[in-house]
Amino acid sequence: QVQLVESGGGLAQAGGSLRLSCAASGSMFRINRMGWYRQAPGKQRELVARITSGGSTNYADSVKGRFTISRDNAKNTVYLQMNSLKPEDTDVYYCRVDLITDAYTGNIYWGQGTQITVSS
Repeated sequence: QVQLVESGGGLAQAGGSLRLSCAASGSMFRINRMGWYRQAPGKQRELVARITSGGSTNYADSVKGRFTISRDNAKNTVYLQMNSLKPEDTDVYYCRVDLITDAYTGNIYWGQGTQITVSS
């Protein structure tokens, strides 16, 4: 079984910064893509940023130039550095990990979600 533990959410003022972390643990063969998504009440979950095992990244247009995704493969951890935060960044943020289990099957795991609130 694989567990994802998110940390770093909370409250920030507009223009401020926050950093999210998501650590994966448990039985796995290899982690492929890691990413962050966000979801507002009544809306679909949307991609914020993702990173491949080789370090290639892509971002939602709304966060380009402000957010940076990175990963530490030795720690099975993905980070999201969020700068120049805006009130519209207020959402619940979820990490997602695409991995190969130790049974060599592909699975997707989601973190528990962390609330980000940006005040104006």
